[in-house]
Amino acid sequence: MLDEVDSWLRRRSWHAADRTLPQLLAAKRAAGPLGSVSVVLPALNEEATVGAIVSVIREELMTGAVPLVDELVVVDSGSTDRTAQAAAAAGATVVHRDALLPRLPALPGKGEVLWRSLLATSGEIVCFVDADLRGFQSRFVSGIVGPLLTDPALHLVKAMYDRPLGDSPAGGGRVTELVARPLINLHWPRLAGFVQPLGGEYAARRSLLESLPFPVGYGVELGLLIDALDAVGLDALGQVDVGVRRHRHQDGLALGRMAATIYRTAQSRLSGAPLTRAELTQFDRSPGGGFDPSTHRVATEERPPMRGVPEYHARRAA
Repeated sequence: MLDEVDSWLRRRSWHAADRTLPQLLAAKRAAGPLGSVSVVLPALNEEATVGAIVSVIREELMTGAVPLVDELVVVDSGSTDRTAQAAAAAGATVVHRDALLPRLPALPGKGEVLWRSLLATSGEIVCFVDADLRGFQSRFVSGIVGPLLTDPALHLVKAMYDRPLGDSPAGGGRVTELVARPLINLHWPRLAGFVQPLGGEYAARRSLLESLPFPVGYGVELGLLIDALDAVGLDALGQVDVGVRRHRHQDGLALGRMAATIYRTAQSRLSGAPLTRAELTQFDRSPGGGFDPSTHRVATEERPPMRGVPEYHARRAA
């Protein structure tokens, strides 16, 4: 491991318990408007879990004269179940992806939702949390927001955690270990200290997020991490141990499609050129014998930095 990364690990890795809620609230008061916090949950058919996540955040982080979280927004990207109703009933502000920047047709993908969420929020610190977490605890938010409130030199903080899979306490994160970590270690070794580079729980200063392009698909976390390193440097990045993350796991074919998107996101940053259309062919056993191919489009589009979007400027001015 690089000496720089070893030093970074010691200085820029924490546990959620290192900063108590009273300490964070004091830091938030001292920060004034720069300490405002928005939490965003991108959601697609997460009726079973989104309400419980919203309830925990509202009950534990949005009470009192100076709440830690000022704004809680669920961005629904076209759910066919009762995700929106469950989130609203629990107390979140629910916005449909297509209602944000309606002049621009939405593209499918998580990154598209996160990019548009900057239009639906006002906090100077934006915290993203996946909506499929089970057994959610508020430290997933307070833990990663905390360093941004207490250290102005930090710009982006990711959560790190164990990811159980079946009987294995840390068997999840297969795309991370098989695709993302090798790519990072080979091509961006300064990021090798991140335990969960693809994790969906992270917080960042709006000033950073609005300056970065957003890959529209599952490559968004890798793209933002690499681009943040280029924009603000390794010492402005950190990570916080929040314990154990439990969520819905994907099957092998779905993971393959995610891996292809992540690989293409890395490839675009290595080549420095826009990517052309790409496809991934996979195979299922045919009911009649043999194998049936299925071809899937690999997302290569990226949205430009939000600070260049006129509607965003108008909203921020208002």
